[in-house]
Amino acid sequence: MAAEKLDVLMVGPVMPLIEQGISRAFTLHKLWEAPDREALIANLAPRLRAIVAGGGKHEPMGPEFLGRFPKLEIISSFGVGYDHVDAKWAAAHGIVVTNTPDVLTEEVADTALGLLLCTVRELPQAERYLRAGKWLEGDYPLTRATLRDRIIGMVGLGRIGKAIARRLDAFRVPVVYHSRHPQPGVPYRHYPNLVDMARDVDVLMVVTPGGPATKHLIDANVLEALGPDGILINMSRGSVVDEPALIAALEAGKILSAGLDVFANEPRVPPELMAMENVVLFPHVGSASVYTRDAMGQLVVDNLLSWAAGKGPLTPVPESQGVRGRKSEISNQ
Repeated sequence: MAAEKLDVLMVGPVMPLIEQGISRAFTLHKLWEAPDREALIANLAPRLRAIVAGGGKHEPMGPEFLGRFPKLEIISSFGVGYDHVDAKWAAAHGIVVTNTPDVLTEEVADTALGLLLCTVRELPQAERYLRAGKWLEGDYPLTRATLRDRIIGMVGLGRIGKAIARRLDAFRVPVVYHSRHPQPGVPYRHYPNLVDMARDVDVLMVVTPGGPATKHLIDANVLEALGPDGILINMSRGSVVDEPALIAALEAGKILSAGLDVFANEPRVPPELMAMENVVLFPHVGSASVYTRDAMGQLVVDNLLSWAAGKGPLTPVPESQGVRGRKSEISNQ
């Protein structure tokens, strides 16, 4: 007799690849489609061991929600960021959290360079100028900024940060970085103090993880130090930048411009930013290619398959390193 499939709770809509992959190996329950959400949770609570998270909207998962599932062992989350999950609490309670790193690194780094170039050289503005027929009246004005005389300060130098820095090396643009600890084996100068780095560089490229530890890391003091010729690029999370402080700095000319792929209250973008001509705004497209999103989706599925086979998850987040789960062995029994 075939073993009964394990239950998996999916908290929000995901790409079809994930849904189909999980449905083949597990009994899938869709929380967002349940006629009675509370009834579904109550029914699954005594036996649920796996959750899938992430997708278009990240539902916060802290102790109040996760604590309802006493046998929960794994949360397989879509995306490299996982600040929507209280990974520290989960680890303390034997729950492994996984994300989808590496497979999106190069795509996000490509997008970061694209956003940087668009912002520095005003490429979207130049295209709008042409489409409006203004080229017939005269050339687009020379851009005030260029990469030729700039130093890039990386805020964070993890996988994606290193991939961006590698591209900047090819551009022959000097790179320095700020992180909590110096990175071994990298040729770039480390700044233990973010304000000091902001004062010394011309561009801040933000690629640090989100979450409480980095909330409003880029504040009015950092922007003041960056200065009137400075440019901010944010590829991390909207929460990392104090958005009102950024708007105030741009309006007052305390920094030159900004390129943003992420926002504090996505998909809602402050109207003040929308109205500014000296900023470039992307709708969170860092990893948004079919190729890369498929690879990310497959990793969500593969993390669950590896866990269910007793091999352990493939990409546990740092907080989950060494967490063995609430059972010493995993099986489908």
